[in-house]
Amino acid sequence: MTRLAYSLLWYLLLPAVLWRLWWRGRRQPAYRRRWGERLALGLGRDRCPASIWVHAVSVGEMLAAEALVEQLQRRYPDMTVVLTTTSYAASAQVRARFGDRVLHVYCPWDLPDALRRFFRAFNPRLVLLMETELWPNMIALARQEAVPVLLVNGRLSERAFRGYRRLPGLTVPMVTGLSAVLVQSSADAARFRVLGAHPETISITGSIKFDTDLTRLRPVSEALRAGWAGRPVWIAASTHKGEDEQVLAAHQAVMRTCPEALLVLVPRHPERFPRVAALVTAAGYRMARRSASEPVSAVTQVYLGDTMGDLQALFGAVDVAFVGGSLVPAGGHNLLEPAAWGKPVLSGPGLDNFRAIAALLDEAGALTRVGDAQTLAAAVSALLADPARRQRQGAAAAAVVAANTGALAQTLRVVNEQAQDQLLSGLSSRTRSSST
Repeated sequence: MTRLAYSLLWYLLLPAVLWRLWWRGRRQPAYRRRWGERLALGLGRDRCPASIWVHAVSVGEMLAAEALVEQLQRRYPDMTVVLTTTSYAASAQVRARFGDRVLHVYCPWDLPDALRRFFRAFNPRLVLLMETELWPNMIALARQEAVPVLLVNGRLSERAFRGYRRLPGLTVPMVTGLSAVLVQSSADAARFRVLGAHPETISITGSIKFDTDLTRLRPVSEALRAGWAGRPVWIAASTHKGEDEQVLAAHQAVMRTCPEALLVLVPRHPERFPRVAALVTAAGYRMARRSASEPVSAVTQVYLGDTMGDLQALFGAVDVAFVGGSLVPAGGHNLLEPAAWGKPVLSGPGLDNFRAIAALLDEAGALTRVGDAQTLAAAVSALLADPARRQRQGAAAAAVVAANTGALAQTLRVVNEQAQDQLLSGLSSRTRSSST
């Protein structure tokens, strides 16, 4: 498929894409708002003289981008950081984490005219794409405008690799249009080379998810912990549909051996918060909801983390952490968030998106794998009953994180190399071809 055919297909499918957005809005009304941003409508022109564009499609990529965005703002204080996402959950995460310190809009769909409007509005001088966000028209327009595009914290699963190989007419120009390909592992690097990326652009930096700064979160975590009055606490984080029921069943078993145990339950997607609250109530638990600022009392059994931007602080306040998206076929979620706090980490078998990180934690003895509600309950109960074991596994987890830091520094070095004078100076002197 050529890029022209790809663009025509996009335009043909646009009514269906808009309909899907409207349909998702039945359960989450936020998807029916700000839809014009996805077509780059109403953004104006020259809203900033120049910007650094960081695109993080969903919550996981957004969390990985946080430290990078902070560093970009420190190093380039005169540049606006435009931070785009695709999902509503990630948008809520941006607002919770950065407020108005970044310029946030939804990423435009990969339509030539929408992208030209976006470029006219924000004048990006550098584009940073998180993990696997590769779009043919976006990269082609950036190349036409002489704007470097960097893939940051890149990863390419075997499944995605096979998909890209089937479309060489789109894939080869896209990956050769990248100024730098910063990947997490040697396997990712090999796949990008096969797809046609220039070998000199590929660097193995590791994952910037290891570079976690917990300083600002420690007081929040300590306050949470103090409010729980020394109770044994475990968290089930980033849970998906089909996992919450298993977690709640596991908690019943945990409370049989540890009646004072508290479960902190944090669903992955905000549109599921009301549904999960109903599940907790239907299961007969006494619940406190974070969104309502309800305190945890001596009789509270489940604390529902139904807010955005608080998960990392919650990890710091618990004794044991189960990371969801792994008891169902969702690919898993970031195991490093609890590991950075020195917490014992539990996960289901579905870790396709985090195999390398899971292998490191496994090798260190920091990861416990479970398969269902019964094995989850057994693992949680054993850890809650054994402080020495918790300390050993938590220390091993923290050591894995400490031994693998440095990806952020390597990424910033490449960004500095790409951010040459002709890109980040003379902000008003450049006239874009697309504006003529």
